[in-house]
Amino acid sequence: MTQLGEPIPEVISEIRFHLSGKLKNLNIKEVDASSVVTGRDFLLKIWNQILSVPIGIGIVDETMTAQTMSNIFYEVGVLQAYGKEALIIKTRKVKIPSDFIRTEYISFDASFQTKLDKYFDTFFALEEYFLNMADQLEKNPLLSIDYLRRAYLISGNEDHKKRIKEFSEALDLAARARNSVESLVTRV
Repeated sequence: MTQLGEPIPEVISEIRFHLSGKLKNLNIKEVDASSVVTGRDFLLKIWNQILSVPIGIGIVDETMTAQTMSNIFYEVGVLQAYGKEALIIKTRKVKIPSDFIRTEYISFDASFQTKLDKYFDTFFALEEYFLNMADQLEKNPLLSIDYLRRAYLISGNEDHKKRIKEFSEALDLAARARNSVESLVTRV
């Protein structure tokens, strides 16, 4: 999540270059709002992308317009509301909105690469945490499915996907609408 319209600040291009290299090395596919064209509602596309990713990364710079910053932090808020991991990468002079002041961020400075490496080490360790939560919440299948889904999105481990399917089948969602909360949670 960052400024996609022209002119893109040079520092944003530089951050994306470094970030893209890191994501490629970690075998994480990079997706942004312009990488998928649906011909449908733009906001719905963003919500669907948020549901399908394990992490969202916002890149902000002090030269961005208030409208662009609002869009980015709206999407970070949606990520957080869905329990997704959210990372903000910012340039030095960016003022973070007060509602996000407690959200951890990484500054684009001399220690950027080191902090990014540490962040991803912590991120991948979440798979085990999510699996433990899923196991402890078996009596609440929707929450178990949500945690299994998060673990699956981090690792791509097909065993997690199989467990999701087992929980989903036990819920008997045939009578529920395809866009019900239960159906949305069980999508992988």
